[in-house]
Amino acid sequence: MNNNDLSIIFTASLVASSCALLGCFLILRKMAMVGDAISHAVLPGIVIAFLISGSRDSMTMLIGAGLIGVLTTFLIEFLHKKAKLQTDASIGVTFTWLFAIGVVLISLFAGKVDLDQDCVLYGEIAYVPLDTLIVGGQSIGPRALYIMGIILTIIILFIWIGYKELFLTTFDPAYASAIGISTTLWHYLLMGAVSATTVASFESVGAILVVALLIAPAATAYLITDNLKWMLVIACIAGIVASITGYFFAVWLDGSIAGAIAAMAGAIFVLAMIFSPTHGILMKKISAQPES
Repeated sequence: MNNNDLSIIFTASLVASSCALLGCFLILRKMAMVGDAISHAVLPGIVIAFLISGSRDSMTMLIGAGLIGVLTTFLIEFLHKKAKLQTDASIGVTFTWLFAIGVVLISLFAGKVDLDQDCVLYGEIAYVPLDTLIVGGQSIGPRALYIMGIILTIIILFIWIGYKELFLTTFDPAYASAIGISTTLWHYLLMGAVSATTVASFESVGAILVVALLIAPAATAYLITDNLKWMLVIACIAGIVASITGYFFAVWLDGSIAGAIAAMAGAIFVLAMIFSPTHGILMKKISAQPES
């Protein structure tokens, strides 16, 4: 295994851990598809940022995409609260509308924008080792490693500092409001964290893999434990295992790394669904059998 292999695996593991931690709260709040909405809805932000700046610099793209990502969460909440739409309906309306605007902008300014829908959506984690961070004329490693390392650190601090508030607003928002905790504030803080993570991640690994890592590891942990702290830990482990096994699976198949990681995340979920000691299909069948 060479440095390039390690860079890809470490990047995937950092993305998986970041997404898994936030995915746990999204699963529990029944908002699992918010990550999918944000990852698609940021397309117009990327195009607009390019048109304004004329640059494909990563930071410019991240700012444009991040602003649209935050706007997406506001629109979802606005449609849910003011238009009385179900959460899934408001998510669907918001992300299809914004994504369509992005596609239209690309088609209108195709001659000026050196982007296409495929490169924005699918990304390619195999190229991570090629985009290095240069300091003092020296390469200090892949840029994605540093970006995702910072993102993961921020998410861990966010959850550690606001664990009580996130716990209460997730499981008992009425009680949280009664004791003075703003459910709206913590909702937007969580959605802002999801937006930042999604935008920072999909530039390197693609939106499809980000969505898979937001949902599958958290759903796996949800089946295995009913304790939130353990759920966060197990989700990270499931994401990291999917990243490692998925990479070697892709090398063995000589196929897409992102696709293989997403496939392994799904396979791990299926194993949990069957063998989970609390919610597994096999355990339920065993416990349902009458004692002789």
